[in-house]
Amino acid sequence: MLQLDRNDLQHSKFLLLMNDELHLCPITPAPHRILDLGTGTGIWAIDMADKYPSAVVTGVDTAPVQTTAVPANCVFEVDDVEDDWLWPADSFDLIHGRELIMAVRDWPRLVRQAKNSLRPGAYLQLAGSVPDFQSDDGSLPPGTAYAELGQIYFQMAERVGASGWEPTRWRRYLEEAGYVDVVERVLKIPTNPWPRDRRYKTIGAFELSHFRDTIANVFARGYTQILGGDPTYFEVLLAKARGEVLNRDMHSWVPL
Repeated sequence: MLQLDRNDLQHSKFLLLMNDELHLCPITPAPHRILDLGTGTGIWAIDMADKYPSAVVTGVDTAPVQTTAVPANCVFEVDDVEDDWLWPADSFDLIHGRELIMAVRDWPRLVRQAKNSLRPGAYLQLAGSVPDFQSDDGSLPPGTAYAELGQIYFQMAERVGASGWEPTRWRRYLEEAGYVDVVERVLKIPTNPWPRDRRYKTIGAFELSHFRDTIANVFARGYTQILGGDPTYFEVLLAKARGEVLNRDMHSWVPL
């Protein structure tokens, strides 16, 4: 249940970041087919089905955890997007994937398969956060426990064969696969409600909750189970990080 709640919270955060838009790439006003990779709870797919009644929106994931109360034009399938795709060529007006970093090992293959399944002129939109914590005003001091947690994330991802730096390589993968009109945008997720802007303050509150209630526990399991680290050391590190992230004078953000 916590994982599902996290997915829905993340969806709300993304909507705020994107000024209440479900996608940034231009698509036809009356699309026919839309695919959501790693759909999770299916919340994005459901919202897209409501927005585009002309389209059949398919959400795919490895686990059938989606709600059954969905629009008639929204369907869910159980599948692994790293397997051979069985969708026909030239099928979709939009393929969407969000926060799949630890789920995909071979991104070049995925973007090639997506290209084959896109109709001419259609788009693939990918989004993924990279916990390389930064600040624009130097208020994030070096050597913080919070920044060390980010490095632990990268170590865990490398250990399981899914680099946490892959979003920084997507542009190259897309261009090598033959995509055109490739656009890369970096959005800034505040790590707590430090911004003055009301929208970004709310985004920061979502991100703080995301860290304290879910991500910290995921990191704790990964540190011991994947990296074989000392759980006592991690408990101390996490306590320090939780204190640091509450400091609104530390104007840190996570790139998306």
